[in-house]
Amino acid sequence: MTGDDTSRAVLDKAARENFPVAPVFLPRAWRQDLMAVYGYARLVDDIGDGDLVNGGRDDAAHLGLDPAAADDRTALLDAFEADLRRVFDGTPRHPLLAALQPTVRRHRLTPEPFLGLIGANRQDQQVRRYAGYADLLAYCELSANPVGRLVLSVTGTSTPERVRRSDAVCTGLQIVEHLQDVAEDLGRDRIYLPAEDMKRFAVDEADLAAPSAGSRLRELIAFESGRVRDLLAEGTPLVGSVRGRLRLLLAGFVGGGRAALRAVQDAGYDVLAVSPKATKPGLLREVGSTLLRKG
Repeated sequence: MTGDDTSRAVLDKAARENFPVAPVFLPRAWRQDLMAVYGYARLVDDIGDGDLVNGGRDDAAHLGLDPAAADDRTALLDAFEADLRRVFDGTPRHPLLAALQPTVRRHRLTPEPFLGLIGANRQDQQVRRYAGYADLLAYCELSANPVGRLVLSVTGTSTPERVRRSDAVCTGLQIVEHLQDVAEDLGRDRIYLPAEDMKRFAVDEADLAAPSAGSRLRELIAFESGRVRDLLAEGTPLVGSVRGRLRLLLAGFVGGGRAALRAVQDAGYDVLAVSPKATKPGLLREVGSTLLRKG
């Protein structure tokens, strides 16, 4: 598989996200930069999840590793970090990192948010359970919040207050994705429901492996959904702080989170029988509602 084919397979996953990644109404330059950032973030997650095209052999080769090392996620992440550093000082080997380099230079982006995403996926190789909500928030600081900060940087709209609001939205999006994917994550021996909350609702790991959610698990999912709702409400003023097409993009992020929450609620908080996903009409309704909100 060529580098172009590998990159295309990663970027095609944008259509499956809870929110629009780089919609057509944005200026072409923004779309290109946002897709470059998305390609990076998606590939890091795919390395961490072991969900790479062709078993990761092509990516290993792009990174200068023996294809036999494709099963070693830590080695891949280490090689990917080394190639990331070439984005800022050299010539990267991986095609998605080569595509990212013009964006980094154009907007004078710094390594920190990109390194945060690698750190989150390293953590996924070592941490399989989270004791408390604060621990989960610390994980989201690495796994989700850097993406929103990069969007603000690419669009030239970053301020401390917008970063704070963006962090709330991104953390909310990450947590609702965990709620949608409880069964899938358990299949990878990962649980993102805080242990203290599971204990509070008398839910154990065996309950997560059932074919459908029992009443206690549904109550727990409803509780965590309330937290996501609060995070999205905290972040919503970010939308009203900007104008034009960027406002519509950010409303898409917030509306995507709300539509995902609605799908979880409409499933009766049973996230085991099926992974509840937002419909396109549902997303459009929530984006419209978000645009009409004053805060």
